Amino acid sequence: MSSVQCRIPESLDDVVLTDVSRVMQHLRPQFTIEELNYAIQQQWQAGYRLAIASVDGAVVGVAGFVIGQKLAWGKHMYIDDLVVDEVCRGQGIGDRLLTACQQHAASLGCESLHLDSGTQRTRAHGFYFSHGMPIASFHFSKAIR
Repeated sequence: MSSVQCRIPESLDDVVLTDVSRVMQHLRPQFTIEELNYAIQQQWQAGYRLAIASVDGAVVGVAGFVIGQKLAWGKHMYIDDLVVDEVCRGQGIGDRLLTACQQHAASLGCESLHLDSGTQRTRAHGFYFSHGMPIASFHFSKAIR
């Protein structure tokens, strides 16, 4: 495999959303490409940003994140989505994305990095454990409509 390049674009003008959404669909298969494109555009307006991993110009991994401030965590990065194209897994792309996110968070003065992972995603849990991310809490939710 060629070298993995990670970048955090300043603007959606620098992103081919269809390429990002094609990879994001591996994590969010309930959405069409068009729905993902729209959701990313809407979330971007609220502060959602992307880390994009590419090999030879092709998008192979994506992390979507926000920078926030909470009493419990201080200034932090919260990764909403972290996914590598299924055919590219196990090649260090997730490592590069997570490292790029951590470096970006540090450059912005964040104190910590957080994410949730579905209980069924045991392979992902092993990945996070191997990167020094223990389970710090349970996440509870309730549908309200």
